[in-house]
Amino acid sequence: MTLKVEDIMNPNIETIMQDASVFEAMQRIVEKRIRSLLVLPKDENDLYGVLTIRDVVYNVLGKNLDPHKTKVGDIATKRVVCISKDADIQDFIKLMERFNIGRVFVNEGKNIIGVASLFDAVKFALKGQQK
Repeated sequence: MTLKVEDIMNPNIETIMQDASVFEAMQRIVEKRIRSLLVLPKDENDLYGVLTIRDVVYNVLGKNLDPHKTKVGDIATKRVVCISKDADIQDFIKLMERFNIGRVFVNEGKNIIGVASLFDAVKFALKGQQK
């Protein structure tokens, strides 16, 4: 049996509006103990981008910007890398290497249904070895 991305993904996706403050976004990231948020545009009908902890460190803290005044949409990564839930783990790892990222969003057709990270793959592998 080939391991699929769907087997390791986390179906819980957190979102934030592009006009929210970075401070508000970081509060949610800390509260939910996550590493990224999908960023929605004002009309909520499309995807704007993704906000990661790395975006905040480099684009707000590193530039001495005020997180209360800086908007999520001003620093979010506009490219959202996705992979099919049916893709195998080797393709998942190659995709992350290609884009030098630690997580990808998982899609089923046009819908994003989860997020998968290197950490999720390691957790899954360790769980399998404990049996």
